[in-house]
Amino acid sequence: MTDSKNVLGDTLESCCTDPMTGYYRDGLCRTGGQDFGLHVICAVMTEEFLEFTKSKGNDLTTPVPAFRFPGLKPGDRWCLCAARWEEALLAGVAPPVVLSATHARALEVVSLNQLKEHAFNN
Repeated sequence: MTDSKNVLGDTLESCCTDPMTGYYRDGLCRTGGQDFGLHVICAVMTEEFLEFTKSKGNDLTTPVPAFRFPGLKPGDRWCLCAARWEEALLAGVAPPVVLSATHARALEVVSLNQLKEHAFNN
């Protein structure tokens, strides 16, 4: 799956390796048949988003050592479920997106314009 494309049509770049992210925990926001959550949006965590997703039952701040999950803090990059990012968008708390590391399948859920409006500028 090294030929995965990002939302810009280029080769998918790494989202983050510290902490290690991605459905396959390889740093890439790529997906496959067992990834029912479609973890394809590389987002930069914000306090507002972390509070929002915790209120929806998905606490990303608390470490879970059994799953080698360190817990996230603002500024960390993480591969998010496309539907959760869209939900956060509608709530006005969508975190910034790293377009070069966001898989093209995100466009099945949200538009390129929506992602570009929230593009992270390094």
